[in-house]
Amino acid sequence: MVMPARNPDIVKENAATEEVRQIYRELATRAISRSCTVRTECCRFRLTGKIPHLTLGEALVAEKALRASGRKSAPLRPDGSCPMLDPATSRCWIYDGRPFGCRTHFCDAAGGPYDRRDVIDLIRRLEDIDSRLLGNGPQVLPSALAHLITK
Repeated sequence: MVMPARNPDIVKENAATEEVRQIYRELATRAISRSCTVRTECCRFRLTGKIPHLTLGEALVAEKALRASGRKSAPLRPDGSCPMLDPATSRCWIYDGRPFGCRTHFCDAAGGPYDRRDVIDLIRRLEDIDSRLLGNGPQVLPSALAHLITK
């Protein structure tokens, strides 16, 4: 029986997204005190003045999470909030697939940013994945997902 040829780019992307998910799982096991109350202030970029940056591997995970939510795009928000924030419910459409920055750096209410020394090994792994995927380094969330965002 002849097996159909597999697209090497798809295989590489699937392996990379699994590696990114593993990094997210590993982060969740670290003993860093956090208490997310889902206030979504961190998702309001104009309010905080901070926008998460995503590597290409993270963007692929976010894209898959958005598609798994039944959406094919995310509208730009006139209030400057994250395009993944549901305007009707104030819930993240991709919470389980949210980027590393959303998990570690952007929520003062949950305990403030992680100390870089506590997560630098994970950041370097994300950068290595980006390099293997021939990414261009971390990009701000709207730019990283520009092909999914509509006006």
